[in-house]
Amino acid sequence: MSLALIVALPFLGAVLPGLAIRAGRTAAAAATGAVTLLAFLLLLSHAPAVLRGEVVQTRIDWLPALGLNATFFLDGLGFLFAGLILGIGLLVILYARFYLAKSDPMGQFYSYLLLFQGAMAGIVLSDNILLLLIFWELTSLSSFLLIGYWKHLPEARQGARMALAVTGGGGLAMIAGMLILGNITGSYDLTVILQNKQAIQASPWYLPALILILLGAFTKSAQFPFHFWLPHAMAAPTPVSAYLHSATMVKAGLFLMARLWPVLAGTPEWFWIVSTAGLVSLVMAAAIAFFKDDLKALLAYSTVSQLGLITMLLGFGTKAAATVAIFHIINHAVFKAALFMTAGIVDHAAHTRDLRRLGGLRNLMPVTFGIALLASLSIAGIPPLNGFYSKEMMLAEAAETVWITPWAMGVLATLGALFSVAYSVRFLAHGFLGPVREDYPHQPHDPGPGLWSAPAFLAVLIVVIGLFPMATAAWLVNVAAGATTGQPVAVGIYLWPGLKSAALWMSLAAVGGGLMSLGAYPRLRARWDAAPRPDAKRLFDGIVEPAAALARSVTEGLHNGSFGRALTLAVLAIAGAALWAFSGAEHLAGTRAGLTATPAPIALWAVMLLAALATPVLHRRRLTALILTGVVGLLIAPLFMLFSAPDLALTQVSVEVVTILLMLLALHFLPKETPAETPLPRRLRDAGVAGIAGLGIGALAYAMMTRAPAFAPISQYHLAQSKPGAGGTNAVNTIIVDFRGYDTFGEIIVLGIAALVIFALSETLLRSPSVVARLASTPRKRESGDRHPMMLVVSTRLLLPMAMMVGVYIYLRGHNLPGGGFVAGLVFAIAYLMQYMASGYAWTHARQRFDHHVLIGWGVLIAALSGVGAWFLGLPFLTSGYAYVTLWPLEELELTTAAIFDLGVFLSVLGAVLLTLASLSRLALRQGERANTRAYDSEGDR
Repeated sequence: MSLALIVALPFLGAVLPGLAIRAGRTAAAAATGAVTLLAFLLLLSHAPAVLRGEVVQTRIDWLPALGLNATFFLDGLGFLFAGLILGIGLLVILYARFYLAKSDPMGQFYSYLLLFQGAMAGIVLSDNILLLLIFWELTSLSSFLLIGYWKHLPEARQGARMALAVTGGGGLAMIAGMLILGNITGSYDLTVILQNKQAIQASPWYLPALILILLGAFTKSAQFPFHFWLPHAMAAPTPVSAYLHSATMVKAGLFLMARLWPVLAGTPEWFWIVSTAGLVSLVMAAAIAFFKDDLKALLAYSTVSQLGLITMLLGFGTKAAATVAIFHIINHAVFKAALFMTAGIVDHAAHTRDLRRLGGLRNLMPVTFGIALLASLSIAGIPPLNGFYSKEMMLAEAAETVWITPWAMGVLATLGALFSVAYSVRFLAHGFLGPVREDYPHQPHDPGPGLWSAPAFLAVLIVVIGLFPMATAAWLVNVAAGATTGQPVAVGIYLWPGLKSAALWMSLAAVGGGLMSLGAYPRLRARWDAAPRPDAKRLFDGIVEPAAALARSVTEGLHNGSFGRALTLAVLAIAGAALWAFSGAEHLAGTRAGLTATPAPIALWAVMLLAALATPVLHRRRLTALILTGVVGLLIAPLFMLFSAPDLALTQVSVEVVTILLMLLALHFLPKETPAETPLPRRLRDAGVAGIAGLGIGALAYAMMTRAPAFAPISQYHLAQSKPGAGGTNAVNTIIVDFRGYDTFGEIIVLGIAALVIFALSETLLRSPSVVARLASTPRKRESGDRHPMMLVVSTRLLLPMAMMVGVYIYLRGHNLPGGGFVAGLVFAIAYLMQYMASGYAWTHARQRFDHHVLIGWGVLIAALSGVGAWFLGLPFLTSGYAYVTLWPLEELELTTAAIFDLGVFLSVLGAVLLTLASLSRLALRQGERANTRAYDSEGDR
């Protein structure tokens, strides 16, 4: 359960910053940090087991037959990524507290950050691939919120849309690929999939699955040709950039490739696709980074390049290369977070990130310069910093890999390392070295420790890992690489590889070439600016904009705002598809015998048919149409009784009465007749479409009723398990409160939301001067002698306690006999509706003792608590627990949690109906109806 809690904590804690911000910015940051720290400590509690090579698992079964389970597992790879997500997350939270301006909504920022953090933790800890896919798409959605956090900036909005389009599209492809893997192995659990390498690679579906999954990984990790979205995401606040680039968003694709490495790697397809994409990204992005003037743009392209390096290593398909990839993931997370935070500090201090306007900051910002120096030299691969080791090991692996020719991979990898040195040294030289300038947009200076403490901590890690790699990093690399490759790993990390090492000479060539490139920067920049090259963003816009224009033209052509046209097209499309499917196969006549028709149901059917046909003919008279609709609804109830469905009959009558009463009140605000009809040809067209729909539904119903089911219906299970499984003999009620309890719980929430929406709309209308004036301009006409007749008042007073007693009786008997909380709530609502009708809203409302909002809230809360209470009985959520007790002098009684759930349903239904009634009645008062102060009218009230 603890693994599920690690994932759930950021989601649950996302509400805290929004509340804590009322106590100040520091309180919001502290609340966010406390949530992340707690999740981090829970993760560390599993460290001993993970370091012993064990796999920690948590399984929450939901729908095992469909493979839908909330399963999590933690091995060395998951431990590494979860540690980066939560550990660097803590530093980003601290950094953001002092980076964001006072005008920025900090509570909102931290809420978004926790949602993103939870989604990332879910990806790296999920065992079920369907659950992983959900978290995968959640990262796209939450990163959209973070990248577009500064909504007032057009570039932030555009960057957020681009990131969502690219990563979301790749995620859709990945869904298909993962489902193929699940289909090949017969399981959606990663722990099972990872044990079926032979079956997966031997399957004819291996290549389609590989391509689809890599589309998801490459788009998420911004690998060529999907690299263009990441630099545009730099419009986000720097804390977001530091988090996305170092430990989260772009690392998700690397994690996926590393997680599936045991079953996907080792084939020529994997090698050529993955290593080539990584190599191209490594060299191309490093070259682009060298010529970028914006600090964050330079670092963004450097991220693409460094991710390409890791992708290339994973693509080699060897145990040693995968181990180096894991090591560089650690190093990259440390120095890249430090570099982005440093860039943010410079922007914060100098009010610019343009290298052409910087320089000389070494003397003005010595602390920031020290952090930038260590991080930049680390990414350049200068010893004895941490980046040196993984760069040397990467070059060694590249030198031994054959790609097109024996030497091509080594040469191109060295070229990528050369540009990495070049852009790293340019970051230092053009940003911090040189003389102090006089034309800074703002006089720069080192900030307080709140802003530089987080990157300073990372800079210390760069040095410590560099000086003591075996003691500080090797153990983590071993467990993570062992989980990646499925084999024991014992990495050796050495400062001096020896003169015979090809990596040494390749590294010297990269460092020397990088320094020479910086020296030749003016000439190289002139040639770069003059050279023609494709613009990936322009290509993206060239695809998206025509596609969007085509979609708009099709949409506007089909949907011009006319509901009639939309409904006609939908009905005809559905009917056409159904006819095509029906005519595409042979059909046998139905074998189920029908029931003998007696005069009573025939008479009911005839009256219903006449009422249904009369409704469209007389629909201009609104009251008549409502009465005819009510006749159809009420006459359905006897048919339910005829087919032995008393629960449905009770519900139908109750719902129909409440609906008609509320609609009568709503009709009060409308004209008695509808506007003039549409032309005759259009009415004939509509009648034809309606006839097609009606005949189609009737034919489908007849076909279903006269044929045996294709498989055993679940109703037999419900009937058999109603008593032993749910403790009730009324199968309808046990389905509602137990077997389909989730549905019912969702329905009462929706019902409550609908009532609240009606209340909110009425509130908005009542606050609008124009609406109030319009209501007052159309006062009610007197339509009867007594608005509140005495006989009606007296009779409803007498009926109220009896109706409530009937409601209580229906509620108590519902688990074993027809009834239940839903019908009981409607019976109570009808009793209260009659009081409103008899004595008016003002008189009745003045005697109200319970707020309708509270009734809805308590109903949903009680229903939820009854589900949670099942856990304490060792049962799944919303499963009925029951027991039999004997209370003298009564007979044996059954106590069941379903009764508590039904109470929640009862309160929600009652509250929703009464809130709707109150909302409509308040509008009626504004229309000019006189508020009554007495229960019934006297002579003076007429």
